[in-house]
Amino acid sequence: METTGGGPGDGTAEVLDRPLPDGVRRRVVQIVSDGFGGLTIGELPAQLRQYARFTPTRRAKFAGNAMAAALETDTLFRQRIGEKLREAQPELAGALDSGSPPPAADPLDVAAAAYVLRPAGWVKLVASAGEEVQRADAERADEESRAELERLREELERAREQTRAETERLRGELESVKRDAESLHRKLRAALSDVKRGEAALRKAQGEIEAARAEGQAQVSAAESETRRLKARLGEAEAALEATRRAAREGRSVEDMRVRLLLDTVLDAAQGLRRELALPPVSVRPAETVDAVEPGRMTPKDIAARALSDSDPAILDQLLALPQAHLVVDGYNVTKTGYPQMPLEKQRLRLLGQLSQLAAQTGAEVTCVFDGAELAAPVLLAPPRGVRVLFSKPGVTADELIRQLVRAEPPGRPVIVASTDREVADGVAKAGARPVASAVLLKRLS
Repeated sequence: METTGGGPGDGTAEVLDRPLPDGVRRRVVQIVSDGFGGLTIGELPAQLRQYARFTPTRRAKFAGNAMAAALETDTLFRQRIGEKLREAQPELAGALDSGSPPPAADPLDVAAAAYVLRPAGWVKLVASAGEEVQRADAERADEESRAELERLREELERAREQTRAETERLRGELESVKRDAESLHRKLRAALSDVKRGEAALRKAQGEIEAARAEGQAQVSAAESETRRLKARLGEAEAALEATRRAAREGRSVEDMRVRLLLDTVLDAAQGLRRELALPPVSVRPAETVDAVEPGRMTPKDIAARALSDSDPAILDQLLALPQAHLVVDGYNVTKTGYPQMPLEKQRLRLLGQLSQLAAQTGAEVTCVFDGAELAAPVLLAPPRGVRVLFSKPGVTADELIRQLVRAEPPGRPVIVASTDREVADGVAKAGARPVASAVLLKRLS
């Protein structure tokens, strides 16, 4: 900063060749902020009038740069601030005017007041204040450095003490871990010994099992030998029976009849022995041992290969005419296809009555399946003659019950399933049954 103007007898002609020290600048801004409130709006520079209503603290915070610039460039504004300073601190102002500032005064206050009042030699006062502040800052920094160094030394000593204590603690833990490791090694050796004993016991048990298995096989062989012996005795008894029968045909004596009675007793005993041994009856006939070609039997697939349409009710008659045919009906699927407007109870009664007539006409086995989830309460129903009625259990759909019925049938038996449900039709077809649409059954029933 620099100022111009004034006569040679005052300090206004002096020039400051360096920036104001920070401490001096803060005191100058504070002086301006304190004297700011004693001036009218007209006495303030135009750029500072917007801060007239601010408190001194807010004014120093937000308008510091503007006030410092105005003080530097506006001589009249500086003189007005100087007058307010003389009124507030007359002794300091008088001492500066006389060229002998108070020795006990703060160098920053002296430099700030000299910068505002501009007495002779004010530049020297500001420069010496800056140098004093720098020396004070350097001394304070040196004191802080020494204090920090001392604090770091103390922390280093504490860290060394902690390190020594931690080292001792870790040594103790290491010794404890070593002892635990030795104990674990002893336990491991004991466990290995137990494992070896267990393996030896296992080998012994395996040997005993093998011996028991061999003994069981010997017992089975003995049982088979006994069975063969009993079969031989049975053959002998049958031969004796045949001889007795021939003697009876030839009209032998009463003594021969007593022998025959004895043989009958032996035969009955042999039959009881046969039941006791659960010997199966002979299922193979001599004629079945002759290699020949037998004529084919009709199946539901043969019926499907005929020239009838899948929607022709006659195809259902052909299927039901097969030997041992079984018709499984998806009940609600059929009734809701034919007469959905009726209540469920009447739907069931109408369908079951028609199925009873169909069973009487064809002689086929008929099973009607209803979904149990549709029931509001248990159904009291007397199944019609020739029709088996089933309801699915809770959690099981009628579709799943139909698939269970189809899987329960032996392979090769003609099973016809009446349902429009594509999933049901595909499932029963894979299981070997013949699906028929509900509409075909309804046509046949009507």
